[in-house]
Amino acid sequence: FSSKDILGGKGANLVQMAKLGLPVPPGFTISTEVCKYFYKSNKKIPKKIITHTKKEITIIEKITKKKFGDELNPLLLSVRSGAKVSMPGMMDTILNLGLNDKTVIALKKNTSNGRFAKDCYRRFIQMYGSVVLGVDAYNFEELIDNYKLTKGVIQDIELDEKDWDGLIINFKEIIKNKTGNNFPQDVNKQLWGAISAVFLSWDSKRAKTYRKINYIPDHWGTAVNVQAMVFGNMGKDCATGVAFTRNPSTGEKKLFGEYLVNAQGEDVVAGTRTPENLNSMSKSMPKIFQQLKKILKLLENKYRDMQDIEFTVENNKLWMLQTRTGKRTAKAAIKIAVDMVKEKLITEKEAVLRVDPNTLNTLLHPTLDEKAEKEIIASGLPASPGAASGKVTFSADEAEKMKEQMQETILVRIETSPEDINGMHAANGILTARGGMTSHAAVVARGMGKPCVSGSSEIKIDYQNKLFRSGEYEIKEGEIITIDGGSGKVMLGKVPTVKPDISGDFSKIMGWADKY
Repeated sequence: FSSKDILGGKGANLVQMAKLGLPVPPGFTISTEVCKYFYKSNKKIPKKIITHTKKEITIIEKITKKKFGDELNPLLLSVRSGAKVSMPGMMDTILNLGLNDKTVIALKKNTSNGRFAKDCYRRFIQMYGSVVLGVDAYNFEELIDNYKLTKGVIQDIELDEKDWDGLIINFKEIIKNKTGNNFPQDVNKQLWGAISAVFLSWDSKRAKTYRKINYIPDHWGTAVNVQAMVFGNMGKDCATGVAFTRNPSTGEKKLFGEYLVNAQGEDVVAGTRTPENLNSMSKSMPKIFQQLKKILKLLENKYRDMQDIEFTVENNKLWMLQTRTGKRTAKAAIKIAVDMVKEKLITEKEAVLRVDPNTLNTLLHPTLDEKAEKEIIASGLPASPGAASGKVTFSADEAEKMKEQMQETILVRIETSPEDINGMHAANGILTARGGMTSHAAVVARGMGKPCVSGSSEIKIDYQNKLFRSGEYEIKEGEIITIDGGSGKVMLGKVPTVKPDISGDFSKIMGWADKY
């Protein structure tokens, strides 16, 4: 067995990073074997595992000098999935676990930061409510949006401690109404609920769809990673972000990524806030930025491949939360493979094996004709290259239906969530109103070789009336638009395309393929 078979990708890579002496929050992994056992034993966590887990938590308590469930100095945990191969966003995560009505007061006292403590608590109730207790996430999001409207603010960070207090009460009421039970205050009950939910998410509809698309066996199961929380949302000297050692769209050897000051990891990936370019960190947090650059170089040399990492900065201290081989477009895969041969990181043979033959046809995708007339109606971030035209549709299921009828579509969403995987697979391209270049939509689209324009804040989507507005334009479901994932432009109607020109690195890889 390789360690990934047992620990999952995330767990195995956390072990490697810790061995390299990188700053990794203390934690432990519950193996994929336990996941198989969990399904065999009627979806219950085995007694033996409960005993072991308690033992491991006391070790984290010793290292952090905090105690799980303590009313003076509470330890908070993150509980995350980790399959053998990366399945971005398809399985569940729970952060800030261990908060309740009493520990939140301790957190406020210890950090002298009431806004931060309450923000963590509402996030936890929201996440636990949707992931573990099955309450639809929009119930919570709608409340926050209405609250911001009433207060006349745009961003979550403009809400203060009192606002979160009000929302915490509302969130608990939603849970009581929808499930008939109160939100659990017992931290151990929270923990077993979270671990079970991660195991159960292996069998969710979206995870199954993703596995089917990517030929991943159902019997592998997922591991569960339990770690001490580190906080990117404590204030101005905190941040969270995602970084790639090379550009996943073009393959260029340049740091690529995004970060948000005063935020938690999910904010970047879920696309609820549109983040800043990682390079601007060299001004806002120069020391951390230099440290991050060194670590990225070290990890790329260690794995001899382009890495996609998640990090958090808590009170000016950098923490590494994960590293994995990054998803990339076919064009980037070829450039990275050829460049790495030049850099003597890999051999020509390895380079050929690095390029997925199934994605090569995306290089033969047409690009927009420069000379053609274009009526530009909006623009966003060029999240995944290529051009696509199709009928506007606002739901993943509708996109799937239309594909069965041989119709081309562009899936338009405020932000995509892992539930939309079937529609993203069926659509010709993806357009979102929110989210950055490392959001769920962008990462999954690049992996599928689909054009994607993300974070187009000019478009206002009205799901109920099935239309979106941008300036004076109103586009209804079924009308045709064209998106250009290379420039981030959105155009009215179908724009003519030209056949691509193939040369350079492509012919080099093909030459090596013939040679071997």
